[in-house]
This record gives sequence, structure tokens and C-alpha cells, in this order.
Amino acid sequence: MKYNQTAYLILGILSFHPRQSGYHIRKTVETTVGFFWGESYGQIYPTLKSLSADGLIAPTEVTGTGKKRTQRFSLTAPGYARLQEWLATPYREDPPRDEFLLKLFFGRESAPEISIAHVKQYQERLRSLLAVLEDLERLGRLHNQGNPGMPFWMLTLSYGMGQLRAGLAWSESAMAVLTSQEALQACSQPPAPFAEQVLHPEKPQTDVPEEPQD
Repeated sequence: MKYNQTAYLILGILSFHPRQSGYHIRKTVETTVGFFWGESYGQIYPTLKSLSADGLIAPTEVTGTGKKRTQRFSLTAPGYARLQEWLATPYREDPPRDEFLLKLFFGRESAPEISIAHVKQYQERLRSLLAVLEDLERLGRLHNQGNPGMPFWMLTLSYGMGQLRAGLAWSESAMAVLTSQEALQACSQPPAPFAEQVLHPEKPQTDVPEEPQD
């Protein structure tokens, strides 16, 4: 059976943190892989049911009663084997979608202060995320020393911090470009029909010789 990525996320979480409910898996995702993996939480519960039915995870205990009843799950041997099989396959490249860059690309068509405001918002977001990751790094080293998964967790964390720092460095150069006289002049000129020029370039006029008259 073919499983979606949510299934492998759950198998991975349960490989190092067993006996978790759907709620606990969601919270674990938020505090571990959430900074680089956006998960549709509405998929967690139906995926838990599917994995349990296929024997890849197993219910271990039930806590609470009524509306507070919570079912916890752990990874089974077939589930661990399936996780290892997935880890060994080449990762797929998902197409990037970044509205910030999309708006920046078309920034010529708006006032320069609009693109500048977008870059400032981008900088604020990156600084905030970097502070969160730096806290996670400190807490991780404090509470997970000796954990065999620690070197791999730190690799993903350092990757994220490296990207954020690179983004902040780029944003400083972007601000210099956007506040330059050249950029300000470009935005002050009337919009140019770029697509029209590319698809329908003007053909040079040529003199047509007159036909001789009798």
C-alpha cells in the first residue's frame, strides 16, 4: 500500500517518542520538525487509523473517559521496517511557492515603498524565527545530551538557522537596491508592456520601392 507523507511523519515521530496520541503527535511536530515541515493536522487522525489497521502502529493504552478518552500508539516492527524503507528512497523535490518573492518580482509595478515594506516584514519574520531556533538549540543541548538522535536533530536545526541568517544577509543588500536612486527612478516611470515587447516586438520599417508607372 502506498502511504502519504503524513504517514511517514507519524512513523518517524513514534520511532523516538512512543506511546503518543494524535494530540501529542501534533504537539511534537510543532516543537521538532515544525520549522521546516508544514503538516495538515486534519490528516493525522485518519492516518493513525489507517496505520493501525495495517499493523504499522499499535494501540498501547487508553487514558481518560468520555470526551477526554485518549488512545496512544507505538511503532510496530513492520512499521519500523516501513520507515527504514522510506528513508532509503530518494527524496522528492516539491515545487517552491513564495508569495514574498512573487510580489518582489513584480515590484516594478508598484511604488518603491511597498517593496521596501515587504522586505522589512520579511526581516522581522526571519529575526523572530531565528530567535526561536536559537532557543531550541540551547534547550536541545541542555536536555538531550547523549540522545543518539541528537546529531541529526542538530543538523536540521543548523540548516534552518543557516538559511535564516543567509536570508537576513540578502535582505540587507535588497534594501540597498530598493532604496537606490536607480530603483526609485524605475518605479517612477510608466509601466512598460514587457510581455507585449517580448511576444510582439516592433519590426523595423523598411522602404518599399514604388512600382514603375507606365
